[in-house]
Order: sequence, then C-alpha cells, then structure tokens
Amino acid sequence: MTLTPQTLIDQRARLPQSRPGCKFSTLSYASTVELDTIDRQLIHALNLDGRAPFSRIAEVLGVSDQTVARRYRQLRATTTARVVGLTYPWRVQETRWYLRIRCAPDVSVSVASALAHRPDTYWVRMLSGGTELDCVVQGRHQEPGTLLLQKLPRTPRVLDVSAHSLLHVFLGGADEHCGIMRYLTPEQADALRYKVSTSDEMVVLEDADHRMLAALEQDGRASFAELAKVTGWSESTVKRRLDHLREIGALYFDVDMDMRALGYPVEARLWMSVPPSKLEEIGRAVARHPEVTFAAATTGSRNLVASIACPSTPAFYTYLVEKLGALKTVENLETAPVIRTVKRGATLLAG
Repeated sequence: MTLTPQTLIDQRARLPQSRPGCKFSTLSYASTVELDTIDRQLIHALNLDGRAPFSRIAEVLGVSDQTVARRYRQLRATTTARVVGLTYPWRVQETRWYLRIRCAPDVSVSVASALAHRPDTYWVRMLSGGTELDCVVQGRHQEPGTLLLQKLPRTPRVLDVSAHSLLHVFLGGADEHCGIMRYLTPEQADALRYKVSTSDEMVVLEDADHRMLAALEQDGRASFAELAKVTGWSESTVKRRLDHLREIGALYFDVDMDMRALGYPVEARLWMSVPPSKLEEIGRAVARHPEVTFAAATTGSRNLVASIACPSTPAFYTYLVEKLGALKTVENLETAPVIRTVKRGATLLAG
C-alpha cells in the first residue's frame, strides 16, 4: 500500500493510538502578539509549574487572580502559550523517535499537515527551505515502526526517511526552554517551581490513564472535574493518579510557546556527531547554553540533537561560531533552520 498525504490523515482513525480518545482541535496560528511584563512573567511561571493555581501565580506576581486567568486565556486563544501534559517515554513504556524526512518541495506542506494530524506526533516542522521535515513520534514500543516508519518511505515524492531513537535527555521535558526564561526573579521562581522527582519508577498505563493523558495534551490545566468525566473516575481518584504520575516523573507539564512573541524568531534544529566517550560531557555543555531549548542523545551517526532559539540570524551565526565552535569534540554538525511550524509540541496550528 502506498501512503498518500490524505491516507496518512485517514490512518489516525485506525491507528493503535498511544492516547485513546484523543481529539484534535486545529488552533488558529495568530500573528505575533505583543507581550508585556505580566504576560512574560506568567509564561515563565507556567514553565515552572503548568498546573500552579492562578491564585498562587497571582500572589507571586503581585496581581489579581482575575488578571492571571484573563491573561492566560488570551495567551491560549492566540496560541502564544498553551499548557500541555506530556509523558516521559521510558517511564510509561513507550518509545520516542526523531524523524527526518526529505521530500519534494511541492508536497512538503501536505505531508507535514498529514503528520501533524496524527495523535502520536509532536513538533512537526518544515526545515531547510521546505525540502526537509522534522517531527517527533512517540508511542508504545511496537507502534512507531509498524505503521509510520514502514509506509512513509513509500509515500509519493518522499525521498528519504531517517529515524533516531531517543536515548537520553540533557535538556527538555519540565526543564525545556529554561535558558530563555528570565522574567521572574530567583525568589519568584523558587516560589513557583515544581520539584521534579528523580525516581526511576516505571508505570503501566490503563485505558483510563490514556484518556486522561489525551485530555491533558489538549488542555494541561483541565480541571479534575473535566478529567473525571473522560476517565470515569471520581475527582479524588483523578487527583491521586495525576499527582502520582507527576511525582514519579512519568507525567510533566510543558508550555507550547510562540518563540517569535518572546523575541526569538530564529529557530533551528542541530544534528551533531560526538564520540561516545564524550557524549555525556558535550551533551551537558550544550544543554547549558541559553540559546538551547532542547538537547538529547539519540541513535544514529548524528547522535546529539538540539533545538535552539535566537533573536536574529547574526546571533545564530555567533552562537555557532563562538559557543558550538568552542566544543572541539563535535566532529560533524548539521544545521536546519525552521521555516514553518505546523505542530508546536502537541499544539496543532493552522494557517
């Protein structure tokens, strides 16, 4: 069977989903909005704890609960910032793949859109003038390879697909974007930061867990009453289960953000080759760079992947020359500027 862009979309109805019951809502991709100090502080606060009560955030920021709630609704409505609940793959017995897809420019938009509509994809972006797509696929161990990775290469005008399995995260998850979040004082940040567990506990997810996680991907701040409705559990059971998954580090809350609105319009994906003996050292060094929003070790000859955000193209160049250039054991580097984001994290964009 040859997989066309339309059948890629149609497959979602038959896919053994990692998030049963997941429903998609296409959000409008608004033009960059102007953010003031309160907006930026709120986004920083949500990065520290996406489910922090608005009353606690308001107290730390010195504004009213109503102001915080209203500002978040505005940020979410314009897709500037949106809290989503996600899982660490190895804690829930899933696998995460990073896909690089080369295709003809005339089909890149349709293939990217088709990929973005799948319930198991995240961060679907067009790179390098539209000739390359980049996305994340996460699902149960047998799923990513049995459907998408087998059929995508036979899609017309798809020229090449490479898949890299996630091995270790140096910067990401609950810590993603931490380098550019400088809108709160250290004291304010400490008052809001959720303490991430260092547990290695793994958990087997039940059907009700998957329904709860599907709802949290759509709205990371969904109320316990809303989550009880989709799971069939009581509100107290939902709270206990959510708290447990979060405390052991299986569930975390991220903020899908429009980096342009924050003053970082230049984004890029970096693929690096590092000797195995130096991978931990270089991975940690890259993760300390403020420009880096994500860094992880993967399989493949390009075994270190990173995402960066910069205020300008000259700043991007300076980063490559001065900071990455100082890491002498990086043997090979590929840079791929992001020209369009079709799905930002778990947030499906339109336009």
